[in-house]
Amino acid sequence: VTMENKVEKFAVAMIVNNRFGVLNRIAGLYAKRCYNIDNISAGTLDDPNYTRITIVSKGDEYMKDQVVRQLEKLIDVRAVTLLEPENTVFAQHMYIKMHLTGSHRGSSKHQVLDLINEYGGKVVDFGEEHLTAEITGDSKKVESFIEKVRDFGILELSRSGEIAIGLGIDNTLCVDHNEE
Repeated sequence: VTMENKVEKFAVAMIVNNRFGVLNRIAGLYAKRCYNIDNISAGTLDDPNYTRITIVSKGDEYMKDQVVRQLEKLIDVRAVTLLEPENTVFAQHMYIKMHLTGSHRGSSKHQVLDLINEYGGKVVDFGEEHLTAEITGDSKKVESFIEKVRDFGILELSRSGEIAIGLGIDNTLCVDHNEE
């Protein structure tokens, strides 16, 4: 495998006009080129006219370049940047509901609470038979937590895709209002 063909995780962040159909056109661009989206997140900015979208995929250098160049051509895309893994912080957000009853589980509420504290999480719902925790961190941290609480009995899990932001001031993505 040459360096140019090395497949790796990467993220593309963009600021788009907050209009209907924009996300569909962006996803269509990926689908048309047979590029897979591992996860996608979107949220409005401090100015509700704009939304930041982050798409995490796997690909080689050619794919990265093509994605950015094609996204730049879309009318509603105001700014786009490739977030290189070494200059980017990635995180996931998860809610996980677990059993707290049953002697067959061989664990106590205190053990669950200790694990939540160890992972920097917090309890968002607590009952006699269940506990819901909130955990945020990179994908390895979230996966590790899931594995450690599996024996307690996972009732329900809701997990975001990865969100990402460039490190430092040089990697700041913002709208150029002079283009309007």
